[in-house]
Amino acid sequence: MHPSHLTSREKRAAAIAAAGSLDRALAAGTLPGRSDLTLAEFIVLGLIRQDVKTFIGILGHGSTEIADVLRTYEQAGLVRMYGVRHETEAVHAATALGWVSGEKAAVITSIGPGALHALAGALAPLSNGIGVWFLLGDETTEDEGPNMQQIPGHEQDRYQRLFSAMGKTYKLHTLGAASTALRRGRNATAHPWKPGPFFLLLPMNTQPALIRDANIRELPGRGNPVTGPAAGPGLYKKAAEKILESRRVVVKVGGGARRAGPELSEFLELADAVAVTSPLVPGLIPFSHPRNMTVGGSKGSISGNFAMEEADLLVAVGSRFVCQSDCSRTAYPNIRATVNINADPDTARHYENHLAMIGDAGETLAALNRELKKSSPPSNDSEWFRACREKRREWDLFRRERYANPVRYDPVWGREVLTQPAAIKTALDWAGKNQAISFFDAGDVQANGFQVAEDETPGRTFTETGSSYMGFAASAVLATAMARDRFYALAFCGDGSFVMNPQILIDGVAHGATGCILIFDNRRMAAISGLQRAQYGTDYATSDAVEV
Repeated sequence: MHPSHLTSREKRAAAIAAAGSLDRALAAGTLPGRSDLTLAEFIVLGLIRQDVKTFIGILGHGSTEIADVLRTYEQAGLVRMYGVRHETEAVHAATALGWVSGEKAAVITSIGPGALHALAGALAPLSNGIGVWFLLGDETTEDEGPNMQQIPGHEQDRYQRLFSAMGKTYKLHTLGAASTALRRGRNATAHPWKPGPFFLLLPMNTQPALIRDANIRELPGRGNPVTGPAAGPGLYKKAAEKILESRRVVVKVGGGARRAGPELSEFLELADAVAVTSPLVPGLIPFSHPRNMTVGGSKGSISGNFAMEEADLLVAVGSRFVCQSDCSRTAYPNIRATVNINADPDTARHYENHLAMIGDAGETLAALNRELKKSSPPSNDSEWFRACREKRREWDLFRRERYANPVRYDPVWGREVLTQPAAIKTALDWAGKNQAISFFDAGDVQANGFQVAEDETPGRTFTETGSSYMGFAASAVLATAMARDRFYALAFCGDGSFVMNPQILIDGVAHGATGCILIFDNRRMAAISGLQRAQYGTDYATSDAVEV
């Protein structure tokens, strides 16, 4: 098409593409600072400026204008739209993309059931602290009568009220509020310590409405939110005194410590402490580290649970105190005090008789390490360290015995089969040798997985423990097609989890995903069956005889 025939929208897209970015096009004057834009185009430009260039979802009659905007900007090479077959799958893929690569994506749905599918999937990024944009079709603002897919009734804004229970929400019924909406979304998805989903509701009649003389320069950029170290008079001296006067220090490492690996390793030595890790952070402390007692809780290890039960001081770093990991008020029976390092004030004050250190985990630990260095170095051969190391050896032996006997008779299959731990170990070893990224689905496969994983570095294994969302791992494979730095994915799925989102088999081929889905078929919800048998002596309504 000759440039003179290009539409104004196409000219804007071409100018941004030629300049290399929206800001460069503005600086060069090839993109006017003010233009007449539809609300939908203003939103897409705002997301491009925030480096959100990946869109995934299902388009419908509630998203026709934004679809045309995306078509134009994709033709110019500025964005990429991935059409899929289920909105929950779209959310899982966007979550995995952000989790592995740090790239943000926007999930698009039409009005109605599709938006609700996306709402369900939003449990995963909300629980695991991953920023994901949601662009959701909504009923018109004119109240002309029921829209076909709105929540039935004679009240407006029902979707906004519903979605607001799951995260930050904004409804764009007023064109002049578009920049504010984009700023609120940036602040939610790029929150310094608690990023999560942002739900932007786009009524069908405001999407194509024209913003006259829209100021493109006021579009908010990415920003760089940071949190500093904890502050307070004598805070680090008090923390050091508590640590040094204790004999059995355990450090609970949660997802909020993801970027504090070096500081944590140094702290363990300075405090003569051992670490109990959350399933969210495998490899943050190398598996082979002598002070790593691995996971604890109801699905924890022998060594991890021993450290929790025998410690007299708890240092919590970036931990939310999830019930399965911290046993809902029954763990840490012998602790006398806690030092709680967390950027979130509510979480930092979770325990009584505590010292709350509210700030970034890595920076706070670095300052605490400097304070601890003022004292005499602790012994590397303390009674506590030796006892914990003995339990860790016991746990390692327990695991090796199971790997050495990988086959057992299974009455359901009627023959000998591989045990899950042995099969998972084999697959994880292969993933490690081939630089594959491993994703685990919820259930017994997940529980076995974070007990088996032996990661030496972070970012190799991802287990969706936040909301235990079945179907996450298979859908996560689609992130391999969207990431700027491509990777190979290995999804560990129970048979029940896989059939929750099997459309990945089509969407993965359609978009060029690279990965493998490994299905563990035990014909039951084994984690729940096991729990039922442990509590009541029998299982109920958690198994079937259908061969998958």
